[in-house]
Amino acid sequence: MSTHVLDVKGLNCPLPILRTKKAIKDVPAGATLQVIATDPGSVKDMEAFCKQTGNELLGWKDEGGSYVFDIRRTA
Repeated sequence: MSTHVLDVKGLNCPLPILRTKKAIKDVPAGATLQVIATDPGSVKDMEAFCKQTGNELLGWKDEGGSYVFDIRRTA
């Protein structure tokens, strides 16, 4: 499956989550959305977003101040 990339660097809460919510609608079920953010609060926000929406947070990593999230769309 393909990976779609969403760059929300420089945006603060709640914009990274709002943009993720909008972008994931364009991702086919089973594909991955990679979100790149700089807001430290996005770590907890992405975890909560995935729990609420039923999408799968495959993992995240801190790359020198940028947080990279891999989210698989489940439905």
